[in-house]
Amino acid sequence: MDYSAALQAFEDRERALITDNIRSYGVHLTYVAPDLEEGECLQCRELGEESPGGGDHVADVLGGPERLPPRLEQPFCYTTGLHGIGHPELLVLGLARDLSTHLLNMVAQQVTGHHQDLMPGQLVPRIGLRILVEEIPNPGMVIFRANDYYDRSLVDSVPAYQLTWADPDGRFPWEKGHVSGAWGQPRPGTYRA
Repeated sequence: MDYSAALQAFEDRERALITDNIRSYGVHLTYVAPDLEEGECLQCRELGEESPGGGDHVADVLGGPERLPPRLEQPFCYTTGLHGIGHPELLVLGLARDLSTHLLNMVAQQVTGHHQDLMPGQLVPRIGLRILVEEIPNPGMVIFRANDYYDRSLVDSVPAYQLTWADPDGRFPWEKGHVSGAWGQPRPGTYRA
Protein backbone atom coordinates (compact mmCIF):
# COMPACT_ATOMS: atom_id res chain seq x y z
CA MET A 1 0.00 0.00 0.00
CA ASP A 2 1.27 3.47 -0.91
CA TYR A 3 0.97 5.39 2.37
CA SER A 4 1.82 8.73 0.76
CA ALA A 5 -1.14 8.37 -1.64
CA ALA A 6 -3.44 7.32 1.24
CA LEU A 7 -2.27 10.27 3.33
CA GLN A 8 -2.83 12.66 0.43
CA ALA A 9 -6.34 11.26 -0.11
CA PHE A 10 -7.11 11.72 3.60
CA GLU A 11 -5.82 15.30 3.55
CA ASP A 12 -7.85 16.06 0.42
CA ARG A 13 -11.03 14.75 2.10
CA GLU A 14 -10.31 16.80 5.24
CA ARG A 15 -9.79 19.95 3.18
CA ALA A 16 -13.02 19.33 1.25
CA LEU A 17 -14.93 18.86 4.53
CA ILE A 18 -13.53 22.09 5.96
CA THR A 19 -14.36 23.98 2.75
CA ASP A 20 -17.93 22.58 2.74
CA ASN A 21 -18.44 23.61 6.37
CA ILE A 22 -17.13 27.12 5.72
CA ARG A 23 -19.44 27.49 2.71
CA SER A 24 -22.45 26.08 4.57
CA TYR A 25 -21.99 27.52 8.07
CA GLY A 26 -19.37 30.26 7.77
CA VAL A 27 -16.78 28.31 9.78
CA HIS A 28 -15.41 24.85 10.43
CA LEU A 29 -14.93 23.92 14.10
CA THR A 30 -12.08 21.82 15.45
CA TYR A 31 -12.52 20.40 18.95
CA VAL A 32 -9.37 19.06 20.60
CA ALA A 33 -9.60 16.96 23.75
CA PRO A 34 -6.13 16.35 25.17
CA ASP A 35 -5.25 12.84 26.21
CA LEU A 36 -4.77 13.54 29.89
CA GLU A 37 -2.98 10.23 30.49
CA GLU A 38 -0.42 10.86 27.77
CA GLY A 39 -0.21 14.63 28.27
CA GLU A 40 -0.74 15.56 24.62
CA CYS A 41 -3.56 15.70 22.11
CA LEU A 42 -3.68 13.40 19.11
CA GLN A 43 -2.94 16.27 16.72
CA CYS A 44 0.21 17.17 18.66
CA ARG A 45 1.29 13.53 18.76
CA GLU A 46 0.89 13.31 14.97
CA LEU A 47 2.95 16.47 14.50
CA GLY A 48 5.64 15.05 16.77
CA GLU A 49 5.84 11.90 14.69
CA GLU A 50 6.15 13.94 11.49
CA SER A 51 8.92 16.11 12.92
CA PRO A 52 12.25 15.55 11.12
CA GLY A 53 13.94 14.20 14.23
CA GLY A 54 10.81 12.46 15.51
CA GLY A 55 10.64 15.05 18.32
CA ASP A 56 8.38 17.96 19.08
CA HIS A 57 7.64 19.88 15.86
CA VAL A 58 6.91 23.15 17.68
CA ALA A 59 10.17 22.92 19.64
CA ASP A 60 12.07 22.17 16.42
CA VAL A 61 10.72 25.31 14.74
CA LEU A 62 11.26 27.60 17.72
CA GLY A 63 14.72 26.37 18.60
CA GLY A 64 14.25 24.10 21.58
CA PRO A 65 11.86 23.00 24.33
CA GLU A 66 13.08 25.63 26.82
CA ARG A 67 11.30 28.34 24.77
CA LEU A 68 7.91 26.64 24.87
CA PRO A 69 4.93 27.26 27.14
CA PRO A 70 3.34 24.14 28.64
CA ARG A 71 0.82 22.05 26.68
CA LEU A 72 -2.87 22.48 27.34
CA GLU A 73 -4.46 20.02 29.72
CA GLN A 74 -8.01 21.14 28.96
CA PRO A 75 -10.14 20.72 25.87
CA PHE A 76 -10.38 23.57 23.41
CA CYS A 77 -12.24 24.38 20.23
CA TYR A 78 -11.45 26.84 17.45
CA THR A 79 -12.73 28.09 14.13
CA THR A 80 -11.34 27.87 10.63
CA GLY A 81 -12.83 30.22 8.05
CA LEU A 82 -12.93 33.66 9.64
CA HIS A 83 -9.43 34.48 8.38
CA GLY A 84 -10.83 34.14 4.86
CA ILE A 85 -13.07 37.16 5.47
CA GLY A 86 -10.34 39.18 7.17
CA HIS A 87 -11.13 38.38 10.80
CA PRO A 88 -9.00 36.47 13.34
CA GLU A 89 -10.05 32.91 14.13
CA LEU A 90 -11.78 32.29 17.48
CA LEU A 91 -10.86 29.84 20.25
CA VAL A 92 -12.54 28.82 23.49
CA LEU A 93 -10.96 26.76 26.28
CA GLY A 94 -12.19 24.49 29.03
CA LEU A 95 -15.71 23.71 27.85
CA ALA A 96 -17.33 20.47 26.76
CA ARG A 97 -17.75 19.89 23.02
CA ASP A 98 -21.44 20.89 22.86
CA LEU A 99 -20.92 24.13 24.80
CA SER A 100 -17.77 25.02 22.84
CA THR A 101 -19.37 24.48 19.46
CA HIS A 102 -22.57 26.31 20.43
CA LEU A 103 -20.66 29.32 21.73
CA LEU A 104 -18.31 29.51 18.73
CA ASN A 105 -21.19 29.14 16.27
CA MET A 106 -23.11 32.00 17.96
CA VAL A 107 -20.10 34.32 17.99
CA ALA A 108 -18.96 33.38 14.48
CA GLN A 109 -22.49 34.12 13.23
CA GLN A 110 -22.14 37.65 14.61
CA VAL A 111 -18.93 38.05 12.63
CA THR A 112 -20.12 36.45 9.38
CA GLY A 113 -23.83 37.22 9.40
CA HIS A 114 -23.96 40.57 11.17
CA HIS A 115 -20.53 41.83 10.04
CA GLN A 116 -19.56 42.48 13.66
CA ASP A 117 -15.77 42.61 13.90
CA LEU A 118 -14.55 41.70 17.35
CA MET A 119 -11.68 43.53 19.03
CA PRO A 120 -9.42 42.54 21.94
CA GLY A 121 -10.73 43.86 25.26
CA GLN A 122 -14.33 43.88 24.06
CA LEU A 123 -17.17 41.95 25.64
CA VAL A 124 -18.98 39.93 22.97
CA PRO A 125 -22.39 41.55 22.42
CA ARG A 126 -25.76 39.76 22.24
CA ILE A 127 -24.64 36.50 23.87
CA GLY A 128 -26.18 36.62 27.33
CA LEU A 129 -22.91 35.56 28.94
CA ARG A 130 -19.89 37.67 29.77
CA ILE A 131 -17.35 36.67 27.11
CA LEU A 132 -14.17 38.73 26.78
CA VAL A 133 -12.20 38.85 23.51
CA GLU A 134 -8.44 38.49 24.03
CA GLU A 135 -5.67 38.32 21.44
CA ILE A 136 -3.61 35.11 21.37
CA PRO A 137 0.06 36.10 20.93
CA ASN A 138 1.13 32.58 19.83
CA PRO A 139 -1.68 31.24 17.60
CA GLY A 140 0.76 29.13 15.58
CA MET A 141 1.22 26.91 18.63
CA VAL A 142 -2.50 26.27 18.99
CA ILE A 143 -4.63 26.45 15.83
CA PHE A 144 -2.86 23.90 13.64
CA ARG A 145 -5.78 22.96 11.40
CA ALA A 146 -6.60 26.60 10.57
CA ASN A 147 -2.96 27.28 9.69
CA ASP A 148 -2.81 24.16 7.58
CA TYR A 149 -6.00 25.15 5.74
CA TYR A 150 -4.60 28.61 4.91
CA ASP A 151 -1.14 27.19 4.19
CA ARG A 152 0.43 29.26 6.96
CA SER A 153 3.50 28.28 8.96
CA LEU A 154 3.90 28.14 12.72
CA VAL A 155 5.73 31.47 12.76
CA ASP A 156 3.43 33.11 10.17
CA SER A 157 0.16 31.97 11.73
CA VAL A 158 -3.28 33.30 11.03
CA PRO A 159 -4.30 35.56 13.95
CA ALA A 160 -6.66 34.28 16.63
CA TYR A 161 -8.70 35.57 19.57
CA GLN A 162 -9.43 33.67 22.76
CA LEU A 163 -13.00 33.98 24.00
CA THR A 164 -12.62 33.99 27.77
CA TRP A 165 -15.86 33.18 29.57
CA ALA A 166 -16.97 34.35 32.98
CA ASP A 167 -18.41 31.94 35.55
CA PRO A 168 -22.18 31.97 36.34
CA ASP A 169 -21.61 34.84 38.78
CA GLY A 170 -19.90 36.94 36.09
CA ARG A 171 -16.32 36.58 37.36
CA PHE A 172 -13.43 36.09 34.96
CA PRO A 173 -10.52 33.70 35.71
CA TRP A 174 -8.31 36.45 37.15
CA GLU A 175 -11.05 37.67 39.51
CA LYS A 176 -11.29 36.45 43.09
CA GLY A 177 -13.86 33.69 43.56
CA HIS A 178 -13.98 32.60 39.90
CA VAL A 179 -15.33 29.06 39.52
CA SER A 180 -13.54 27.41 36.58
CA GLY A 181 -15.55 24.20 36.35
CA ALA A 182 -13.82 20.95 35.42
CA TRP A 183 -11.03 22.75 33.49
CA GLY A 184 -9.42 26.14 33.80
CA GLN A 185 -8.80 28.85 31.24
CA PRO A 186 -5.12 29.71 31.04
CA ARG A 187 -4.18 33.20 29.93
CA PRO A 188 -3.46 33.72 26.23
CA GLY A 189 0.17 33.04 25.36
CA THR A 190 0.81 30.80 28.39
CA TYR A 191 -0.08 27.54 26.63
CA ARG A 192 0.28 25.55 23.43
CA ALA A 193 -1.59 22.60 21.94
